[in-house]
Amino acid sequence: MRDTERAAAAPRGMYALRAARAASLTIGFALAVQSLYTAYFGVWEPWFHRSLVTLFSVAAVTLSVPLAARVRTQSRLTPALCWLVDALMIVIFTLAVEQLFAAYEHVDDIMLSYSPYQIAISVLAVGCLLELSRRLFGLPLLLFCLAVFLYCIFGNSLPWVFHHSGFTLSQTMETLWFGLQGVFGSPLGVVVQIIFVFIVFGVVLERTGAGEALIRLAFHFTARSRGGPAQAAIVASALFGTMSGSVAANVVGTGSFTIPIIKRRGFAPHVAGGVEAAASTGGQFVPPVMGAAAFVMADITGIPYLQICLAALIPAILYYLSLAGAVALEARKRGIAPTPPAERVALTRRDSVMSLMVLGPIAAIVVVLAEGRSPAMAGFWATVVAVGLAFLLNPEMRRKPRTLLVALADGGIAGAGIVVAVACIGVVLGVLNLTGFGLKFAGMISAAGEGDMLVSLLLTMFACLILGMGMPTLPAYLIIVLVMGGAITRLGAPTIAVHMFVLYFGVLSAVTPPVALAAFAAAPIAGANPIVTAVTALRLSIAGFVIPFLFVFNPELLLILEFEPTGFVWTLIRAAAALWLMTTALAGFERGPLALWSRLARLIVVGFILQGDLLFSVIGLALAAVLIARDWLECPGLGAPVENTRKAAASADRTS
Repeated sequence: MRDTERAAAAPRGMYALRAARAASLTIGFALAVQSLYTAYFGVWEPWFHRSLVTLFSVAAVTLSVPLAARVRTQSRLTPALCWLVDALMIVIFTLAVEQLFAAYEHVDDIMLSYSPYQIAISVLAVGCLLELSRRLFGLPLLLFCLAVFLYCIFGNSLPWVFHHSGFTLSQTMETLWFGLQGVFGSPLGVVVQIIFVFIVFGVVLERTGAGEALIRLAFHFTARSRGGPAQAAIVASALFGTMSGSVAANVVGTGSFTIPIIKRRGFAPHVAGGVEAAASTGGQFVPPVMGAAAFVMADITGIPYLQICLAALIPAILYYLSLAGAVALEARKRGIAPTPPAERVALTRRDSVMSLMVLGPIAAIVVVLAEGRSPAMAGFWATVVAVGLAFLLNPEMRRKPRTLLVALADGGIAGAGIVVAVACIGVVLGVLNLTGFGLKFAGMISAAGEGDMLVSLLLTMFACLILGMGMPTLPAYLIIVLVMGGAITRLGAPTIAVHMFVLYFGVLSAVTPPVALAAFAAAPIAGANPIVTAVTALRLSIAGFVIPFLFVFNPELLLILEFEPTGFVWTLIRAAAALWLMTTALAGFERGPLALWSRLARLIVVGFILQGDLLFSVIGLALAAVLIARDWLECPGLGAPVENTRKAAASADRTS
């Protein structure tokens, strides 16, 4: 009898999940439409708009990742309880927003107090946000926000720098929920006003056929290079990163296609996954979207968005050139030849036409911004152009126009996830404003660095890697800026350089073990060990750990600060030499396997090259030329038999 009941319950569970999915798509579509409306016509009253979008985002996320979908048991009771929990979460959040509206009706009152019911319902609403962040992004964001919340309540009992005067639960929630410095603060305003439309744009661009065209173009243009599929993954991930706001989405979007082909060309599974993880992570540095952080950076720093995009250009190019060089070395080390002509992707006239689906929206963004319009307006017209070109150039879209509706709905759900994450970050924002811990932390960094810029930057780097661990780009950047804000301003470097520094290391936490988000997303696709994949991705993306120091000490790399052509060229030469030496030293290979002493010497020479002193830099470049020339004279030529090269690769691996 019980088996019969379970068999009957299974279809009911499937119907419930389908109904929840349909409801989440409907809400997601409404959110996408409101983002387009807002981008064109502007936002409503800030507190009303932000809270309403957050409410619908909570409903969309709750229904798109319901608790019942994760239940493994087949009993009828447990799924029913899960659906009850989800329904209660939506009801609780709705009641909390209703109380927020009621409170704002009396916001002009001199003595405004909140009832125990209002405080209780707001606490439960924040708990709903934290639970949804756990479902979407795992435990790191939940644990961090929960720890910060508890610190606000109980910090008066803590010693040393963590001690503060103490705040009651009522005082805490007045800031976190009922004020505009907490959950509904300015970061959420930037998401609602600007970022949401770009998230919708990215999903629409991918679903309407632009993603496939982009990957085919990447494979065609890299076919003649060593490790062609791996180089194609780099190009595709860089381009995909211009429209994606998520490292994990970048990995899955391009990696599901590129990783199997990389493995077939002879790369080890962990290398295939590592290449995709490193390339997808770098996509968050590529303008114009930059993981959606560029818009928040413009809002926080007051620097025009176009200038931020220009500043990000050269560092992003250096990162990808270094990554391409590392992959070429890996291919040569393993004896992997360029893709045979018979296996190369041949571009058809259709591919050339479909490439307009990628280039058209990007051109629209550039044109709108060049006219001095807002980034939100650029996102609106980019989406409109993407949709228009999709119907004009892609017959599948004309045959199945429903694809556009689903794409908009999925874009709305993706945007809702970012809204939930940034609303959680609002908890951190509110607590830091209340307790002043950010200023205390800044004082600690300044005291530890004792006025030494390099030491301060190193401490900031480690803090960024830890705070950004396991988090998407935008929440990671926001948390780091909120916690490190005071310390950042005291470093003495230009504002844009330091914010870019923070962004780089917040993003690079995605390839830094033990919680390497990008590597853990790529490893299952590659069938590789996640930790080994993360270590490989870390080695391949080592340039990303050097470039931020380069542009802090050499601001001309950012193009908008202290730009002088001679200094810019000199810095580029030093950067290229240093990155190449570091890449070959870590790979243990250049033209052939490198001896241990040669690898150590290269790392030492990198230190000489990056010294600000002209004499040291010249000496370093001279030593670099000697090391590279020696390797090319003594090692086998480029035409060495593949078998010999593979033996050399095995030797280099053992040395590594």
